[in-house]
Amino acid sequence: MGPELIDRLIIKNESKIVYLIMDGLGGLPLEDGGRTELETARTPNLDALARRSVCGLLDPVGYGITPGSGPAHFSLFGYDPVKTNVGRGLLSAAGVDFPITDRDLFMRVNFATIDGEGRVLDRRAGRIDTEENRRICAKLKSRVKLPGGVEAFFETEKEHRGLFVLRGDDLREEIGETDPQKTGEFPHQPSPLIPEAEKTADLIRTLMDQCKTILADEKKANMVLFRGYSRLHRFPGMEERFGLKALTIAGYPMYRGIARLLGMTVAPVTTTIDDEIQALERYYREYDFFFIHVKPTDSRGEDGDFKAKVKVIEEVDALVPRITALNPDVLVVTGDHSTPAALAGHSWHPVPAILYAKTCRPDGVVRFGERDCTGGGLGRIPMVYLMGLALAHARRLEKFGA
Repeated sequence: MGPELIDRLIIKNESKIVYLIMDGLGGLPLEDGGRTELETARTPNLDALARRSVCGLLDPVGYGITPGSGPAHFSLFGYDPVKTNVGRGLLSAAGVDFPITDRDLFMRVNFATIDGEGRVLDRRAGRIDTEENRRICAKLKSRVKLPGGVEAFFETEKEHRGLFVLRGDDLREEIGETDPQKTGEFPHQPSPLIPEAEKTADLIRTLMDQCKTILADEKKANMVLFRGYSRLHRFPGMEERFGLKALTIAGYPMYRGIARLLGMTVAPVTTTIDDEIQALERYYREYDFFFIHVKPTDSRGEDGDFKAKVKVIEEVDALVPRITALNPDVLVVTGDHSTPAALAGHSWHPVPAILYAKTCRPDGVVRFGERDCTGGGLGRIPMVYLMGLALAHARRLEKFGA
């Protein structure tokens, strides 16, 4: 059974669904027999919620597959993560509200630090602040000149992340990424993955060389790493598929971009987790579905900072009573993927999940953690089916068959 079956069973009503997503929630112990970040955190409110809920583990894409944030979020929203997989550049473009055309090629950029020999020292340029990012983008905009009448656009996303856009004819997205995904290595050369992409690969090599020259005098952001190339792709929206009037509450552009591509309304930019809960409270009467995105859990995991990730989880836990006070018909608490501090990056491990509804069957789980959720009533399921469960508990699906 594919996840698309639920599209044919939709019933509209006044029920409310809230997704509280802690990005990169899943973790690992730092030592044998130890606890994960979630298991280490003091989470009395999430534990109390787990006792009233059904819990389990979610696989974002498939067993053993380490997901990117894009496919993981599409999966959360009930979209097949393989069929809808697009380059992160498009998600970033939608996130910063870039004026997209059919002639555009989008690419996600990390500003990075390289040494004198060209090896990557820091893939995130010390997480430069957003204002520094804007200054560097303006510098590139004033000096980059590409051949063949191709236009180049340089947009700030957040911190070390940026969006570069090439606008021209016959540009292809089938290009190898230049980000080596680890330090101590040289950036990869952009290579065509199909013969038709050779011209585009040459163009990106020219762009990469010009950027390296222009940024040579920068102390931190002296290199660019390209990934997530994408042309424009279109998808059926959440209201079209599920009859949901949906609101996204997120600070980072990429997640706002996913929301826009799926037809969700995007709330004004938030800067703190408390701001996000305030936005939920402010707009609660106006929408059916709410996606609250918490980024710092993922960022601290990628930094390899176990204690800081624990602290973020505890900060979220303290705000849970404000969500439950709204009495949503369905409340889901989970992550899009695992980002263990022990690995300082995304991993293939399933993500712990809570699904609360008056119609759920509490399963005896008394604490929200990876090992506890292993014995939960949801079992271990593909993440793409989570939306169907949420809709069912919201009484938004009719019976299938006679």
